[in-house]
Amino acid sequence: MNSRERVEAALNGRQPDCVPVMLYNFMMAAREAGTTMARYRRDQEAIARCFIQAVEKYAYDGIVVDIDTATLAGAVGVPVLLLEDEPAICYARRLDSPAAVRGLEPPEVGRYPGIQVWLEAVRLLKTYFRDEIYIRGNCDQAPFSLACSMRGSADWMMDILDCENEEDAHRLLEYCTEAVTQFIGLMAGTGVEMVSNGDSPAGPSVVSPGVYRKFAWPYERRVVDEAHTLGLAYMLHICGKTEPILASMVETGADALEIDHKTDAGRARDMLRGRTAFVGNIDPSAVLALGSTAEVESRTRELVEAFAGEPRFILNAGCAIAADTPPENLKAMIRAARNGW
Repeated sequence: MNSRERVEAALNGRQPDCVPVMLYNFMMAAREAGTTMARYRRDQEAIARCFIQAVEKYAYDGIVVDIDTATLAGAVGVPVLLLEDEPAICYARRLDSPAAVRGLEPPEVGRYPGIQVWLEAVRLLKTYFRDEIYIRGNCDQAPFSLACSMRGSADWMMDILDCENEEDAHRLLEYCTEAVTQFIGLMAGTGVEMVSNGDSPAGPSVVSPGVYRKFAWPYERRVVDEAHTLGLAYMLHICGKTEPILASMVETGADALEIDHKTDAGRARDMLRGRTAFVGNIDPSAVLALGSTAEVESRTRELVEAFAGEPRFILNAGCAIAADTPPENLKAMIRAARNGW
């Protein structure tokens, strides 16, 4: 099997020849290539070069093309701070009241320069790797998270808890779903194999499972359906200890769930078995960035052994890999995975 075939086998419940590895390593790839985040976010050739060098160095199977969690927000008018050597961040809200959503013009995210850079980087990678490497085009935030950026975290949480604002909250989620599905539609044109979104503000670390089910889940499901209509596999990422909502996450129809290290891998395996691929979930901070190579190898072996006989498993960190992660630790993780089966 080549790398793409290895990942596809895992997603489809067929036993791969070894554990597939898909790395969420855009910050580390940029740092190792000597590229600042400022240049990375504006130069599609720099993005492609970073990932090409990383694949050649570490020999992993799946690329996650990401830039930050603020590009889609910027595309819908949220003020964004473009940092020199950190991912961009939202620094203010777009909407000053719940009712302000009623005056929004429909989103047109394809006009935003950062979106076009993201898409062109994926096209360059597809041209370079052809069908050898599996490429996942991340599409930034899911609708609930994007709404959180548009209203500001505190105000958005108050909006969804106030029944008087519920109608406008759903209007905003409809708007954000349109923006997200536009990005996914554009990403489909690059020839990518998979798309994904993150929805961490919708997780149990922030809101209750009931709030998740009411305000996040219906819109996640619509995004998944759109990806499938376009013939793409879909992955959903939510940070934190997600056991209370894992069943609902599976019910979105996502082909894979990217699971944080705070979620028990054994429980997740049992809940996802036969339905959805598990992607993760090595701790990117305490283990990969700060641990010894022995700790990395030990944790990786434990995780691989927990999924012995379960084909729907793809190794990754539980979230984005830090820029200053020691290269020997990443190599140790991949080596342990390759030797695990």
